[in-house]
Amino acid sequence: MSRKRGKGISFDAMVKFFMQNYNIPTKKDVERIMAKLDRLENLIMAGMASGGYPLTGKMGDRKTAVTAVDMVFETIKRSRQGMGFADIQAKTGFGEKKIRNIIFRLNKIGKIKRKSRGIYIAA
Repeated sequence: MSRKRGKGISFDAMVKFFMQNYNIPTKKDVERIMAKLDRLENLIMAGMASGGYPLTGKMGDRKTAVTAVDMVFETIKRSRQGMGFADIQAKTGFGEKKIRNIIFRLNKIGKIKRKSRGIYIAA
């Protein structure tokens, strides 16, 4: 009796197996990453054009990245009459919860004061 031969494995199937097994990115994966990078670059440029802050540099001679707390504090410090919550949110572009947490922390450590309800000034 002769033994029945199964289908042979194609070269494409072998390549696909090795790419998946060794986590080698495909052309489609690279294109997705490039599209995401393009979207991020556009968001950063749009934020800088709308009066937001760049992610590094702008605060004097610092060599480290500017933190969100620093950005909110600098925004409040620049305003002489104080700054409202909506103004801070418009200048920094951060979400409501993030700004509320930052304002709470800055107030707790004494860097800012509440001038009146919703208005903050540098201490």
